[in-house]
Amino acid sequence: AGPGQAAMYAGLQELGVANGEDLKETLTNCTEPLKAIEQFQTENGVLLPSLQSALPFLDLHGTPRLEFHQSVFDELREKLLERVSAIALEGKVEERYKKLEDLLEKSFSLVKMPSIQPVVMCVMKHLPKVPEKKLKLVMADKDLYKACAVEVKRQIWQDNQALFGDEVSPLLKQYILEKENILFSNDISVLHNFFSPSPKTRRQGEVVQKLTQMIGKNVKLYDMVLQFLRTLFLRTRNVHYCTLRAELLMSLHDLEISEICTVDPCHKFTWCLDACIREKFVDNKRARELQGFLDGVKKGQEQVLGDLSMILCDPFAINTLALSTIRHLQDLVGQDTLPRESPDLLLLLRMLSLGQGAWDMIDSQVFKEPKMEAELITKFLPMLMSFVVDDLTFNVDQKLPSEEKGPIPYPSTIPEAFTKFLQENRIACEIGLYYILHITKQRNKNVFLRLLPALVETFSDLAFSDIFLHLLTGNLTLLGDEFALEEFCTSLFDGFFLTACSRKENVHRHVLRLLLHLHHKVAPAKLESLQKALEPTKQSGEAVKELYNQLTEKLELRKPSPAEVTETPSMELPLPTVPTPASR
Repeated sequence: AGPGQAAMYAGLQELGVANGEDLKETLTNCTEPLKAIEQFQTENGVLLPSLQSALPFLDLHGTPRLEFHQSVFDELREKLLERVSAIALEGKVEERYKKLEDLLEKSFSLVKMPSIQPVVMCVMKHLPKVPEKKLKLVMADKDLYKACAVEVKRQIWQDNQALFGDEVSPLLKQYILEKENILFSNDISVLHNFFSPSPKTRRQGEVVQKLTQMIGKNVKLYDMVLQFLRTLFLRTRNVHYCTLRAELLMSLHDLEISEICTVDPCHKFTWCLDACIREKFVDNKRARELQGFLDGVKKGQEQVLGDLSMILCDPFAINTLALSTIRHLQDLVGQDTLPRESPDLLLLLRMLSLGQGAWDMIDSQVFKEPKMEAELITKFLPMLMSFVVDDLTFNVDQKLPSEEKGPIPYPSTIPEAFTKFLQENRIACEIGLYYILHITKQRNKNVFLRLLPALVETFSDLAFSDIFLHLLTGNLTLLGDEFALEEFCTSLFDGFFLTACSRKENVHRHVLRLLLHLHHKVAPAKLESLQKALEPTKQSGEAVKELYNQLTEKLELRKPSPAEVTETPSMELPLPTVPTPASR
């Protein structure tokens, strides 16, 4: 018998059941093999008196004994599996588990026998506490570990953080990769962007579902995952780990796993914030609730602020808070009210501040809310409101009959203080960037070009972060027609994007994504110089080279053949050229 056959009979001898080896030995040492086989069959066959007369009948039909025994075996195994599942639900708790433990004791020696293994695994699966010794044996054998149910693995993991870490680590890597793939996706759209999927849809993602299943109702495993997420967030500063922290808690909330939700002090806060993220707005009622949670942090429990700050650092939370802030500022302009007089706005800033301070708080282990700079409220926000007013005034002026000859130019300067705020204050920078996204979405080219120079140097290079550039490139598709103008392209590309392309690979990628989408709108001369400026260097990564090649291919397809050039001056408008009538 080869190793495969040995596995088939693994553990039978210990139970005093004859196996293939015994038969081999009997046949080797006997004088009458046929008699020996008959005796072996009688001793080890199904011991039912009524069956003895029926078996020859099967022989007449040419049904091999193996086939008969196999079908009986399969049937019995199914019945046993059903019975095990039934025992796990009936009678008093101690009694049912006593029965299962006895059954495990009897059957465990057969755990490596493929045909019996499912039964042993099923017994273990239904035991809330598998004996330590058995767990160790399973853990030591790769195949057994792989074959056992997640209920058993949880019992192994909760005392083996390193092993659990090995299982979770690839999932966390996959999660981050999925987020980055969305941010760098070639589909650029203002309607479908990184923040479009609802929280409920995001929680259906493969990684969140797998982690939820691995954790089950086990608080110890949940805490381990949170610890992994905190450690990785500290090590990498990658905010997507904060998203996963919130998604995991809300996924357990969806399944009503109270064992975990009731012990996570962030549960109700996250639940309320989740509803705001779904609406992409913090309304007054929910704002009060959120404020209640923050004000309710008691002395001695400040550590919860570390967790709350991580929940608020989730880009989906920041996005919701920032969008709500911009909406509030616009309302204040209409109401002639200053930011300091709006408690709702101050609460949004407080939460933004807590979210943006998450890394520092977890790193320093000093759990107190970051101090809000008064100037953010008394100087920066009124300055943003003045841009809104300038724009409204300009639009009104345009409509008034003008006495003077020339048109009124759009205000082009920006206060030095604005640029300084964007460089030195994280919250100001975040709100400033969201204001720029807001006016781009409104197709407001004037304000966009006025504020764009302030983005070249920002706090921690936030204007060159993937999330901002992903949203900006999407919104710029609304200004597509402006790309034909030299002035617009020079401000956007030379004045902003190209200042960082050589030192930041991600910016290079985002510009190429944008051009792949809008190249047909860009003036040909500008496109040519951009193509030269964006050529990958030896140091460029594969993604940049791939995007650049795609762009080059697209531009090659657009180039007219020499014969066509003489006939039609522009590929965009292959119409007969008509002289322009002189302006009346």
